[in-house]
Amino acid sequence: MRITNAENTRNRGLHAERIAGDYLEAHGYTIVERNFRCKLGEIDIIARHNGDLVFVEVRSRHSPEALDPVYSVDFRKRHKIIRAAQVYLSGRFAQEPVCRFDVVLVTRSEPSQVEVICDAFGLD
Repeated sequence: MRITNAENTRNRGLHAERIAGDYLEAHGYTIVERNFRCKLGEIDIIARHNGDLVFVEVRSRHSPEALDPVYSVDFRKRHKIIRAAQVYLSGRFAQEPVCRFDVVLVTRSEPSQVEVICDAFGLD
């Protein structure tokens, strides 16, 4: 059986999401849900942290010298994450909790490096 590029990319993404989730939990986040999907988009991790509901986008790169993946969270991607978050909130909360959007960067070198950008973007 041959593994395709899409499968490799998905496996690397899942690995980065596991690293990010472990890191977040070790730093006071409580994971509520992973890989929330709806027709409008996907949210990698939903967590609670310091009273906020946090929607987390995980990005990875293979080495510290690689282009910073935070640049791939462009307007279009942010819009999809925000719309998916709105679907998530409308289906679970009568009154919307305080929310924020964090981006977690995982560098898959040995050892892995993790950087959290809290409140990386807003609803604008």
